[in-house]
Amino acid sequence: MNSRVKDYRLKRGYSQASLAYQVGIARQTLSMIENGRYNPSLDLCIRLAEALETDLNTLFWKVGKDDANDF
Repeated sequence: MNSRVKDYRLKRGYSQASLAYQVGIARQTLSMIENGRYNPSLDLCIRLAEALETDLNTLFWKVGKDDANDF
Protein backbone atom coordinates (compact mmCIF):
# COMPACT_ATOMS: atom_id res chain seq x y z
CA MET A 1 0.00 0.00 0.00
CA ASN A 2 2.38 2.64 1.08
CA SER A 3 5.76 2.66 -0.42
CA ARG A 4 4.92 6.34 -1.01
CA VAL A 5 5.15 6.98 2.73
CA LYS A 6 8.62 5.44 2.68
CA ASP A 7 9.57 7.34 -0.49
CA TYR A 8 8.52 10.67 1.02
CA ARG A 9 10.18 9.83 4.33
CA LEU A 10 13.48 9.11 2.60
CA LYS A 11 13.21 12.23 0.41
CA ARG A 12 12.77 14.32 3.56
CA GLY A 13 15.73 12.63 5.24
CA TYR A 14 13.79 11.11 8.13
CA SER A 15 14.59 7.80 9.76
CA GLN A 16 11.64 5.61 10.66
CA ALA A 17 12.25 6.41 14.31
CA SER A 18 12.33 10.18 13.82
CA LEU A 19 9.17 10.30 11.69
CA ALA A 20 7.36 7.94 14.03
CA TYR A 21 8.28 10.14 16.98
CA GLN A 22 7.15 13.26 15.15
CA VAL A 23 3.67 11.83 14.44
CA GLY A 24 3.34 10.05 17.80
CA ILE A 25 3.49 6.38 16.85
CA ALA A 26 5.89 3.48 17.38
CA ARG A 27 8.59 2.88 14.78
CA GLN A 28 7.15 -0.60 14.27
CA THR A 29 3.76 0.89 13.37
CA LEU A 30 5.38 3.11 10.75
CA SER A 31 7.19 0.09 9.35
CA MET A 32 3.90 -1.78 9.05
CA ILE A 33 2.29 1.22 7.28
CA GLU A 34 5.18 1.39 4.82
CA ASN A 35 4.87 -2.33 4.12
CA GLY A 36 1.10 -2.31 3.69
CA ARG A 37 0.38 -4.35 6.81
CA TYR A 38 -1.39 -1.60 8.75
CA ASN A 39 -4.17 0.76 7.68
CA PRO A 40 -3.66 4.06 9.51
CA SER A 41 -6.59 6.09 10.82
CA LEU A 42 -7.56 9.28 9.03
CA ASP A 43 -6.03 11.28 11.87
CA LEU A 44 -2.72 9.46 11.46
CA CYS A 45 -2.82 9.89 7.68
CA ILE A 46 -3.21 13.64 8.20
CA ARG A 47 -0.31 13.75 10.67
CA LEU A 48 1.92 11.80 8.26
CA ALA A 49 1.03 14.04 5.33
CA GLU A 50 1.75 17.17 7.37
CA ALA A 51 5.06 15.82 8.66
CA LEU A 52 6.09 14.83 5.14
CA GLU A 53 5.01 18.21 3.72
CA THR A 54 2.50 16.80 1.25
CA ASP A 55 -1.23 16.21 1.05
CA LEU A 56 -3.37 13.14 1.73
CA ASN A 57 -4.27 12.59 -1.91
CA THR A 58 -0.67 12.48 -3.04
CA LEU A 59 0.56 10.41 -0.13
CA PHE A 60 -2.17 7.79 0.02
CA TRP A 61 -4.61 7.78 -2.87
CA LYS A 62 -3.35 9.54 -5.97
CA VAL A 63 -3.03 7.18 -8.89
CA GLY A 64 -0.35 8.34 -11.23
CA LYS A 65 1.06 6.91 -14.41
CA ASP A 66 3.48 4.68 -12.46
CA ASP A 67 0.75 3.42 -10.12
CA ALA A 68 -1.80 2.55 -12.83
CA ASN A 69 -0.12 -0.78 -13.53
CA ASP A 70 -0.77 -1.88 -9.94
CA PHE A 71 -4.50 -2.25 -10.64
